Amino acid sequence: MADGNGDGGEAADTPSRPADPTPVDPGDQAPGPDASVPAESVTGGRAVPLGRLLARGATLACPACGARGHFRQWVRMAERCHRCGLRFERIEGHWIGAIGLNTIVSFGALLVFLIVALVLTIPDIPVGPLVLGNIVVALVVPVVFYPASRTLWTAVDIAMRPLEAHEVDWTEVGWGASDR
Repeated sequence: MADGNGDGGEAADTPSRPADPTPVDPGDQAPGPDASVPAESVTGGRAVPLGRLLARGATLACPACGARGHFRQWVRMAERCHRCGLRFERIEGHWIGAIGLNTIVSFGALLVFLIVALVLTIPDIPVGPLVLGNIVVALVVPVVFYPASRTLWTAVDIAMRPLEAHEVDWTEVGWGASDR
């Protein structure tokens, strides 16, 4: 049974949903059925290579354009890039990935510290200093890595879900001669 909108699609007992909206300006969205295509398609092949994307994220720069200076304080980050306009929190819940990344790096640092300390002190393992060292690593690494985890996670997110046409100013995104 048709839903009454003439398309013969859904049954009458299901709520009617509007047809897929057509953007007012076709330039507002990337081409494609779901409005997301790899950045290479949108920018004519000028997408940021994965290595550069991750390097920018690891060095607190905007993953898309390389601009720096997004942190007002150690833990306060600007909402958007001042050069290309990239919104760093691309979707609701975006920062959960940064927290996960920070946790993985912190546990990795703890593991490395523990293994190195054990290898260097076997057979007489000094438990007190080892515990104190682990506490210091557990408290310092997450705080020090926090800003990098946010920009690095945004870079990972862009690698997994390429930028859409409306997310950035494409004249500022790409290879860049020198990550200004």
